[in-house]
Order: sequence, then structure tokens, then C-alpha cells
Amino acid sequence: MTEVPHTTSVDRQRRAGVLLHPTSLPGPHFNGDIGHEAYRFIEFLHARGFKVWQMLPIGPTHEDKSPYQCLSSHAGNPLLISLDWLEDKGWLDRSNLGVDEEDEAYRSLCLQKSANKFYTSGDSQWLVDLENFAAENRHWLHDYALFMALKQKHNKQSWNDWPVAIRHRESSALEQARTELQSDIRQVFFEQYIFFSQWHEMHQYATQHGIELFGDMPIFVAFDSADVWAQRKNFLINIDGEMEYIAGVPPDAFSDTGQRWGNPLYDWNHMRSTDYLWWKDRFRTQLKLFDMVRIDHFRGLQACWQIPQKDSTAINGKWVEVPGREMLATLYRESHHLPLIAEDLGVITDAVIELKNAFDLPGMKVLQFAFDGNNNNPHLPHHQQPGDLVYTGTHDNDTTLGWCLNEKNYNKPYLQDYLGLTLNNADQTFQAMIRLALSSVSFLCMLPMQDLLMLDSNSRMNTPGTIGGNWLWRFEWQQLNSARLKEISSLMILYQR
Repeated sequence: MTEVPHTTSVDRQRRAGVLLHPTSLPGPHFNGDIGHEAYRFIEFLHARGFKVWQMLPIGPTHEDKSPYQCLSSHAGNPLLISLDWLEDKGWLDRSNLGVDEEDEAYRSLCLQKSANKFYTSGDSQWLVDLENFAAENRHWLHDYALFMALKQKHNKQSWNDWPVAIRHRESSALEQARTELQSDIRQVFFEQYIFFSQWHEMHQYATQHGIELFGDMPIFVAFDSADVWAQRKNFLINIDGEMEYIAGVPPDAFSDTGQRWGNPLYDWNHMRSTDYLWWKDRFRTQLKLFDMVRIDHFRGLQACWQIPQKDSTAINGKWVEVPGREMLATLYRESHHLPLIAEDLGVITDAVIELKNAFDLPGMKVLQFAFDGNNNNPHLPHHQQPGDLVYTGTHDNDTTLGWCLNEKNYNKPYLQDYLGLTLNNADQTFQAMIRLALSSVSFLCMLPMQDLLMLDSNSRMNTPGTIGGNWLWRFEWQQLNSARLKEISSLMILYQR
């Protein structure tokens, strides 16, 4: 049995927070960013008594916009960079661009103009600062910058479709690419430097307002990512990108055939031989960005659902145990503070629960999963624990109002008996769910922004198992209902959040 070192975990102070991805913030551009509206959102949370801002992974995404399949496990998404910030620094003139502000190409063009001005402005202090940033993040930044430059050169093709010499990372081919693509590489360096600079400032502002930033770390990384291309030994994949098995989950409430994610599985034997360096680097980056981090699909640190690559569904997969306990123990030995939270939803076994408890990690309870009529359902309020996080729903669920409107989602007679109330309409059911969440014994209650705004299914963030139309939702400030927000604030005071 691996010895578990003692270290501090997540602060269990009773509080509440809001789940909102930065892309969902208001604004004139293609998506929300970490500029003025993010600061306004922090002020809003503070004014309403919330203490936590939770978001989805913030890495650069593929064209489907899924934050759970990023191009890097370290890099920040350049589409989140504030153009106003660049303008304030004097590095951006947005006149005569000839591109609509709501077009994604607009932000890319602005970032290119800003980089050109930055590198030619002659401000030595900023250039030295960028060089220091590049040196500090050398373990991921150089490979990522080259990877993105090569993707641009090869029309965004996946790395396994690149020419053999580059695909195989032959040293002469890489050196030639670095020389040929120097301008594109410098652009990526600039974007990452600016992203992390802006994030640091926003994080400081949140801290000053008593708001913790709560991040999300996908357990797997995307096949088409700088991580897999540059550090292939960490994955069960050959030099050409071929895999015998891929990651996913078995059939569950979201899908009768399971979910075939397609991510490469880890080569845990190689990771052990490096004393889990890849994981150490990954967590180090996340904890620079966030005050606490959720490990998405935590059960994958106990066992992974291994699916034959040739299969079209996840049905024929099998659970394969992995040394996640050993990896976490290694991390804890070297860290005084690891504020991690386990996303322990889905097929959870005693072994997964033991792993979570061994490191004193908070787990999750979701009220939308609770009311199926089974009195042993672990998501029911009377089964929740003070060390849990409670959610009305997550980014993968319907909005709570949408859930209430469709009575096929829950056992209404059971819910009414549980509440001791007659529910005459969806509005009453919705209000009851909010009260249940805020009154829970769980130390942290997280409400999706859609639930603060009482929005229906049209505002859903993601529908698992579907392609297209996800990750696009945004809110507008005029959607706020002051009476409803006052009521929620009153409940937070009543239940000591």
C-alpha cells in the first residue's frame, strides 16, 4: 500500500460559488474573454456574497470548441485574451482592420498586429519579461509553439497527418521547422505571455475581492495535442499515432452505448520511470492559474475504461487499473498545498472512494441525479457529507429550469414526498432545487450561471454525446433579475454561505 503523505487540501469553509466559463461572458466579440467583463463578473460575485468562480478548462481548443479536448495541457486559450488590455498598453490599433468584431478571425488579426507592435516597440523591459516567461515555461512552451506553427503550416491537420520527418520528430526536420517558422513561433510566445500576464492580473483582482478561481483539469489529453506529439513516451501510442486502445466511459445515464472519447491512454510504466514528471509539471501549471482544481473523471486515476480503437462504440471496453494512488502520493510528498477536488460522478466503486478518501479529496453531488425514487441514491441531500461539493447541475447537465420543465427527468411523486410540498409548476420545482442546494451540509454549493438567471434548455452549455452546437452559450447582463438574485442572496445568508 502506497503511504499517503500529509498535506493541506481544500479549505472547507462553508460558501457558495458560480459556474461560468469565461467564453460565456458578455461582450462584442466572438466569445467572452478575461477583460473588462471578467472583472465586472468578479465584482458581481463579490457583491452577491459568492466566494468562488468555477470555470471549465481554459486551454486552446480545436474547432469544435470543446474545452475538454485541448491542444495543450499547459497553454492558455488565446481567444480569451482581452483586446482592450492590449489597446491600453498601446500595442493595438483596431482601426481599419476590415474584419467584423464578431468574427473569430478578428481576434487573431488583432493578436498578430499586437505582436508586431510589441516586438518592434523597443520596450526592453517587456521583452526581457517575455524571455523570462519563456525560460520559466520551457518544459512546455517551446514544443507547443512549434506544434501550433506546424499546424498552421499544414492547414490545421492533425499531427499524425504531417510529413514523416516532422511526425517522427527527427532532429534535423525540427531544427529546419524552427528556423522556417520563427515568426509564427514568436507569435505563439507572445500570445501565451500575454495570456498568463492578463490572467495573473485578473487572479489578483479576484483575490482582492475574496473570490477563489476554481479550475478544471481533464484527466486525459487530446490526441491532436502538443503533449502527445512532443512527449509520446507518456502515452500508449506508436510513433505514427496509431493506438490499439483509446479512452472513454461505459454506458451510463448519458449514453446507452457509452462514450468513445478517443483520447490516448497513459503509459503508466513510463510515467513511473520518470517519477511522474509529466503530472508534476501539469499540476504546477494549473496551480499557478487557480486556487483549487477539479480533476475531471477522477475515477480514471483508479482504473480507465479501455476501448478497442477499432470499435465504433464504448460497449466492449474494460476497466484497467492504473497507479493513480502512487502518482498522487508522489505529488503530495513534494507539495505543501494541493487543493484538489475529485469529480467522482458515474460508475464509482469502493476502490475509487477509497482513493479519494486516502487523499482527503472533496467529491461531488448533483441534485439533478438525486430524485429517481431510489432512497439509497448518493446524490440525495440526506446522503451528502460536509466534505462534498453540491451542484444543482454541471456543464454537462440541462439547466435546472430545463430539467424541471421535463418531468421525465425525475420522479415527481418522490420529489414531492421528499420536500413535503405539492409542486404545481416548474417554477416551484426550480425554487425548491435552489433551496436544497444552498441548504445542503456540503461545504461548497456551486450554481451554474444559467440557474442564477433561471434559463431553460435553450441555454444549455453542453449535451454529452452530441456534435455541434455546444460550448457556445453566453449571457447578457440585462438577463439578471434583481428580485431573484436578492432572494438567492437571502438564502445564502440564511444557510450561512
